[in-house]
Amino acid sequence: MSVMQSPAMGSVGIVNPELATSFRRAQWRMLLAAMFCYLFFYTGRQTFGFAIPGIQAEFGVSKAALGWASAALLWCYAIGQAINGNLGDKLGGRRVMSAGAILSFIMNWATSLSTGIVSLSVFWGINGYFQSMGWAPGSRLLSNWWGRHERGTVYGLYTFAAGLASVLSFVTSLIVVGYFQLDWRWIFRIPVLLLLIGGIAFYLIAREKPEDMGFASPHDDTVDDGPTSAVADSESSFARYKAVLSNWRLLVAGLAIGFQNAARYGLLVWVPVHFLGANWTKADAAAAIDPRWISIALPVGMAFGAFSNGWVSDKLFNSRRSSAIVLYMVLAAITSLYMYTIPTTAVYQGMVVLFLCGFFVYGPQSSFWALCPDLVGHKRAGTATGVMNFCAYLFAGLGEPIIGHFMDGHPTSVVFLVVSACAIASAAVASFIRR
Repeated sequence: MSVMQSPAMGSVGIVNPELATSFRRAQWRMLLAAMFCYLFFYTGRQTFGFAIPGIQAEFGVSKAALGWASAALLWCYAIGQAINGNLGDKLGGRRVMSAGAILSFIMNWATSLSTGIVSLSVFWGINGYFQSMGWAPGSRLLSNWWGRHERGTVYGLYTFAAGLASVLSFVTSLIVVGYFQLDWRWIFRIPVLLLLIGGIAFYLIAREKPEDMGFASPHDDTVDDGPTSAVADSESSFARYKAVLSNWRLLVAGLAIGFQNAARYGLLVWVPVHFLGANWTKADAAAAIDPRWISIALPVGMAFGAFSNGWVSDKLFNSRRSSAIVLYMVLAAITSLYMYTIPTTAVYQGMVVLFLCGFFVYGPQSSFWALCPDLVGHKRAGTATGVMNFCAYLFAGLGEPIIGHFMDGHPTSVVFLVVSACAIASAAVASFIRR
């Protein structure tokens, strides 16, 4: 059986039309399986902002201290990305991603049993490592199934699922603390039930590569270091890391996504704190819309921004990812500055602008991930994604205690100034990728 990719269109051409249809369906099944699993991943790590007011009230700690707890997760996630991306290349994304979902479910429950800031930080940090077993291994599996000229759109859809995961984590957290009025511990217990389901389903549905189902690989692309076909599946971990770390464009992209992710997590962690306010346990009866629900506009914008940026990089910029990244980050800086001027009482205006903040801040992620196989080949995609994500979460972790410190002594809206500065830095660095 012959399966090959058209360099111009990125479509799959097979001698037998029935086999072509079968392969296309298999491609979409793998993409949808990865999207379904990652749709629930953020219920295991992006709920923290909604727990902050309750943790503060019970443990009597500052926002800066809780910023360090958040940083513990992000830094363990960063270290895990550098390790687990390579494990995804070595052991397969299907096994690693499924294991991460199940182990993160367990550690969220452990976090809910914390007795103080130290135990909370330790459990939350370990959870960060298990959370890192999701994205890069899943990306590796997708890169096995899809060729270069469709990667922007495919990674856009995968990142769209991640954006929807943020929506799901925000909604389930608000239901826990707002509708059911449970204490902060239940934020780490109820939403992650979905993550457990997603991890098990992914293992049962997904297959690692086309060859596992009797298809041939669709890849015929080349990268700077030569044809991807020359990279053996048995390549050592050291050789993979050496090849990835010697690609200067990937390292520049790592710095750019570092600033981008610092902006992203500045919004994800601290925007709920900004809109929950001092009376976080009850709604404002005089408001037409509960201001706490304004925060949902952020992850909704992120989801659509991610899908749009992948499409923009493929269709408008002819797969030049850096152009799409720079455009969105400049617009993110502008909308974040505007969001700084909007009071929490301006509900409708706040929802629209916060949607745009999420749209432009998170959008470039799909182009960043598509860069990984573009630059180093699909057989090193897991390692490259892990290295890039290490940079992303190293910077995000650095930002958390800094933002928490500023918010202890200033209005919570200061987060939008920090986000704007990070977005400008990301755009400036990304302009040097020039793939």
